[in-house]
Amino acid sequence: MKIAFVGKGGSGKTTLSSLFIRHLAAARIPLIAVDADINQHLGAALGLDEAAAAELPPMGAHLPLIKDYLRGTNPRIASADTMIKTTPPGEGSRLLRIREDNPVYAACARSVALEDGTGVRLMVTGLFAEGDLGVACYHSKVAAVELCLNHLIDGRDEYVVVDMTAGSDSFASGMFTRFDTTFLVAEPTRKGIAVYRQYKEYARDFGIALHVVGNKIQGPDDLDFLRREVGDDLLVTVGHSDWVRSMEKGRPPRFDDLEPANRHALSTLHEAADSSYERRDWERYTRQMVHFHLKNAESWGNARTGADLASQVDPAFVLGERTAAPLPV
Repeated sequence: MKIAFVGKGGSGKTTLSSLFIRHLAAARIPLIAVDADINQHLGAALGLDEAAAAELPPMGAHLPLIKDYLRGTNPRIASADTMIKTTPPGEGSRLLRIREDNPVYAACARSVALEDGTGVRLMVTGLFAEGDLGVACYHSKVAAVELCLNHLIDGRDEYVVVDMTAGSDSFASGMFTRFDTTFLVAEPTRKGIAVYRQYKEYARDFGIALHVVGNKIQGPDDLDFLRREVGDDLLVTVGHSDWVRSMEKGRPPRFDDLEPANRHALSTLHEAADSSYERRDWERYTRQMVHFHLKNAESWGNARTGADLASQVDPAFVLGERTAAPLPV
């Protein structure tokens, strides 16, 4: 299952995504966590200190390795240099799986130990480098994440949880269509609702399974406000948490000590995510992947690479759990 957490900056999406990751890890569910936000805080939210978080290898720095590995022997891709963030897999491409070791994970993923003895593999896009300042946009950093999601096969009992960049910036690429479920974290404020409405409008034509998670709820008035503005999209709400406050001070308690109401909220998220598996449509997933690749190819990809990137599309290929096994490393 591929899960995204989105929302306005400061809404608490990183905190909630880290709690959901802990919830899955406590249930011994295989998963990979990805920090795709311009503000890289997921590592710290999972308990890493500042020095350890800074040492996480940025995926963007390993983009050539990622491209070369995923290209495999695909005859439609002449070289890794002609791959862009939306390049879809085809016959001969290498595919990623949650429960495996491969050169991409070796270079980009690190195991993070959690307080209850469990752990999670974490990958991060990375911060701006000095050479990026003033000349690059952040979406060049998330290209590695989009490529990996395009080449990933995951099953019902496996999870990828992505902490996305804030607000409508998620729509600067086709990555917003890569998820089985999107949890939009919204505060009970006009700004929080504005981001929800914008996201829902942009996602309307793409079959996005969108659930709103109300955060920072302080009383019945906050709840009534969200219900009135969001309606049936409101899945669950989360209130104040002494556990989270202690964690943010660098004193994370045992996850078992999280407040019962908030543990119940995480179970509700889990149930909603699991139910989305029944609606998974690999053909639509592949079709949307190709749609955004062709748009990017025409808009800028062909000119940048000097190649006809439309020819990279394998019309007979459909990504899915029955897709042929990946090539050996």
